[in-house]
Amino acid sequence: MATNMTAGIEVQLPDPPPVAGLHFRSFDMDRDVAPLADLIVEADLADQDNYLPSVDDLRNELEHQAGFDPARDMLVAEVDGKLVGGTMRTIRVRAGVVQHELDGWVRPGHRRRGIGRVLLHWTEARSREAAGEWTGSEPHAITRWVSDTQTGAVALLETEGYGRVRYGFMMVRSLGDPIPDAPLPAGLDVRPVVEADHRQIWEADTEAFRDHWEAGVRTEEDFVGWFSTPGIDTTMWRVAWDGNEVAGSVMNFVFAEENEKLGVRRAWLEHISVRRPWRRRGLAAALIADSLRELRARGLDEAALGVDAENLSGALRLYESLGFRRYRMGIAYRKPL
Repeated sequence: MATNMTAGIEVQLPDPPPVAGLHFRSFDMDRDVAPLADLIVEADLADQDNYLPSVDDLRNELEHQAGFDPARDMLVAEVDGKLVGGTMRTIRVRAGVVQHELDGWVRPGHRRRGIGRVLLHWTEARSREAAGEWTGSEPHAITRWVSDTQTGAVALLETEGYGRVRYGFMMVRSLGDPIPDAPLPAGLDVRPVVEADHRQIWEADTEAFRDHWEAGVRTEEDFVGWFSTPGIDTTMWRVAWDGNEVAGSVMNFVFAEENEKLGVRRAWLEHISVRRPWRRRGLAAALIADSLRELRARGLDEAALGVDAENLSGALRLYESLGFRRYRMGIAYRKPL
């Protein structure tokens, strides 16, 4: 397996499928971001998935990953000069385990020809290589989240020895439905987000999420990437303060290009979090209800969020009580290294 690759260099694989004109090479950030975004959109639309990144969104994501080198950690497949497949490996320490988190895509017209399998094998090999370079003593594992609508990926992972370890739901609710009255707890107030507060809001959210299943260790790259998200509009966010302390927040996003491709007017409620001293007082419900009213006032039709199916804080029940309904299921697959 090739190491120390530079961008755009052809890679010889030990088990390539017999597809005319097929070759593999390392990822080139300058020339491949737009074709990869196009590939992801085509693949995910075919799978009824909802991750349809714009070129700028994808570039921002790739540029802000700690311990990640696109030229080493990504591989693309081309047929006659067109990207037909791609894979990537990022890394995240979760609950004391180094998780090599995989993703991959194949255009619908080139599926069932072995391309996805060989891309998976390459990414596993790259993960083993990276594990050998890791200086810590933590155990390592490979993880891949897929939607239940990605039937080809589900079949591939299960035949390659991956086991299911967790489930999650994408939830959606219409903004045309009545929004419950959920008042803010006494002593708290919601203030407009200003740049000077970005770090404190982020750190409060990071602290709150440490109680979640396998919360990842966040890095400075995560902070920079989050606040560099194209089209970010923090006037949609709802952040509750108790004096000088952030009690909780809901970070709302609208992805205009994704909405256009899907034919929807949707907002995403991201990073819904409440710090421990302010939990069980109705703060999350108040911030969500306030978010829904704001999003409706902006002319949006629906709101979506993601939730761990086994969240111990009762988040799933809370979201259902606020009108959200399960829309799609995600499955976490894992294999030890």
